[in-house]
Parts: sequence; C-alpha cells; structure tokens
Amino acid sequence: MNERFLFDIEQDAKYVIGCDEAGRGPAAGGVFAAAVCFTDRNEGLINQLEKLNDSKKLSPKTRDNLFDIILNNTINSIICVEVEEIEKINILNASLKAMKLACENVIKQLPDNKQILTLVDGNNLIKDYSENQKFVIKGDSKSASIAAASILAKVTRDRYMTELDKKYPQYGWAKNAGYLTQEHLTAIDTYGLCEFHRPSFLKKHFEKQKQLSLF
Repeated sequence: MNERFLFDIEQDAKYVIGCDEAGRGPAAGGVFAAAVCFTDRNEGLINQLEKLNDSKKLSPKTRDNLFDIILNNTINSIICVEVEEIEKINILNASLKAMKLACENVIKQLPDNKQILTLVDGNNLIKDYSENQKFVIKGDSKSASIAAASILAKVTRDRYMTELDKKYPQYGWAKNAGYLTQEHLTAIDTYGLCEFHRPSFLKKHFEKQKQLSLF
C-alpha cells in the first residue's frame, strides 16, 4: 500500500480529512484551499493513485490525471478567498479561512460526525475550528489526504490563473501563476496593477523602483 495511505490509516480516526492550500506566495489571484476525505480506501483506488504525492513534485499532466480521480472518488471541497479579502485580513488568515470553509464543507457531507481528525499541511492550525486537528509539516509528502488536497487546490488555482490570463495576457499568468517572475515584474512596471493583483505583496518592489528613480 502507498505509504501515504498508511500514514492516514495510522491516525486511528474514522474519518481523516486532509487540507492544503495553493497560492499563498503569488502577488496576483486568490488563494485556494482544498479538503479531502477518503471514505473508501479500496485497493483499486489506491492503485489508481499510485503516483499520489505533493502536487509540486508532479508534472502538470500527472496532476490533471490524479485531479479527476480524486474529485470523483472522495468527499472533497475547494474554496477560493479572493484578493479583496486577502488584502483585508492578510494572506495567512485568508489561507486558514479557506481551509476552514473547505473542511467544514467536507464534514457536512460525511455520513456521521464521529471520530473526525483534520490534518493541516504546514505549521499552523485552523482558527476557530471545532473539530480535532493537527498540523503536519510537509504533510503533502506524508499524508494521502493532504497530498490529494494539494492536487485539487493547485490544479484548480492553475486553471483559474489561466482563465485570468485571457483577460490580462500581458502579465503572463498562464505561465507564472501570479508569482513575481522578472517577466511579471516588468509587465507590472509597464502596465501597472489590475484588480487581481495583491498590492500588499508589491510594496517592496515599488519602494525599490522609487529609490532607483532617484538616481
């Protein structure tokens, strides 16, 4: 059996919910979180998910293939917190809020609410969350449910950024996903910001540009 599935089974809970986020680092676009619960860890499904791992370690094609399998064989939820709210409550709080909403959506779909354990990727716990939870550092490499959540969150966000790229092709979001590559920074200096940028993430860049303009 895949060692990540064994990790979840060893948690000794009836329902293990894994959650992860995508999009904390970029300077454009919303932050996404996904929550996943495998209610039926049958041999066929485990074999189909043989390549299940941290989404960042997988090729886009493998992620896309796994995305459909996970979506159709688990109880799951994917939530986006958009830029306006990120700017109001900061990116960490926005990420944790998205995780909380996604996990609560999964719990509503479970057959019962007994013996639930939520595994949170990283080193933060979800705020104001009533269920048992624990964080797992590098959890997307250790837990099947977290790895599955990381794939749902990343693929959904990448597709979202590709759609935004059609509206604002000058920023190259289909390639950079909103991260501050040199190409993205040059486009920002040329065209300015749009409503999908996170101004708080660009303060240092604009301060640097202002300093350079003094010379």
